[in-house]
Amino acid sequence: MTPELTALTLAALLQATQFFLMAIPANLEAGTGKTTSPRDADRLSGTLENHVSNRTARLIRAYNNHLETLILFAIACIVITITDQSTSLTTICAFIYFGARLLYIPAYAFGWVPWRSYIWMVAFAATTLMLLAALI
Repeated sequence: MTPELTALTLAALLQATQFFLMAIPANLEAGTGKTTSPRDADRLSGTLENHVSNRTARLIRAYNNHLETLILFAIACIVITITDQSTSLTTICAFIYFGARLLYIPAYAFGWVPWRSYIWMVAFAATTLMLLAALI
C-alpha cells in the first residue's frame, strides 16, 4: 500500500470516529426520536443542530466538513497511486492532510478562531498540491 493510501485509510477511520463523536452526544441531547427521524426542518422545528448544544452542533459541522474534503483527498490519493507517482512530496502532503483533519476536530469543537480556518486551509492546500503533483 502506498503511503498516500495509508493516509487515506487513516482519514476514513477518522471519519468513522467523527461519526461517533457527534452521533453519541446528538442522540443524548436531542433524543433518538429526532435523530432517527427524516430530519425534515418542519418536523424538527429547525435543523438537528437547533436541538443540541453548541459543541455538538460544531461536531456535526466538523463531521460534514470532513465528508466534503475527504472526496477530493481520496481522488488525489487514488490518482497518485494509480499513476505510480508517489513521491516524498505527495507522502508529506497526505500526512499533512491527515494531521490537519485530526487537529480540525478540536479546533471546531472548541471554537478556535481563526485557527480552525487556518487548519482547514492547510489540509486543502496539501490536497491541492497532491493533485498538482499528479499533473507534473
